[in-house]
Amino acid sequence: MSHANNKVDWCLKKAERELEKSEKHKGLVKTKPNLEKAREYIKKAEHYLRATDYLKRGNFSDISASTVFYSMYHCLLAIAIKFGYESGNQECTFALIHNLIEDNRIDFKKELLYKIASLDTEKNNEKTSVEIREQYQY
Repeated sequence: MSHANNKVDWCLKKAERELEKSEKHKGLVKTKPNLEKAREYIKKAEHYLRATDYLKRGNFSDISASTVFYSMYHCLLAIAIKFGYESGNQECTFALIHNLIEDNRIDFKKELLYKIASLDTEKNNEKTSVEIREQYQY
C-alpha cells in the first residue's frame, strides 16, 4: 500500500471518528459523486483566479500567492467530489488526488501535483504552492 493510499485510508477513518462526535470533520468522507458541486468548486476556482489577476495588476503579488493557491485547490476539490469524496483537509485532498493518479483514475501528472503540494518533499527540491503561499502569507 502506497503512502497516498495509507493517507487516504487514515483520512476516511479520521472523518468517521469526528462525525461520531460532531457534524464537522477534517478528513475524507466517501459520498455520491456530485457534478453540480464540482461545478461550484470550479466557479470558485475561477473567482480566485480573477482575484489573483486583479491583485497582480495592483502590485499585490504577495497576497496573490494565496488566491492562486486556492484557485488550484478548488480545482482539486472539484475532482474529489466528482469521484465521490468530500474533503475537509488539504493534506487529505492532496493524498486523494495522488491516489487517483496512482490508480490511473485520472490523467493528471504527478509533477503538477507536486508543484501544488508534495506528499514527499524529498522527491522534489522545488517549492510547492503551499510553501510559497505560507512564505508570503505569514
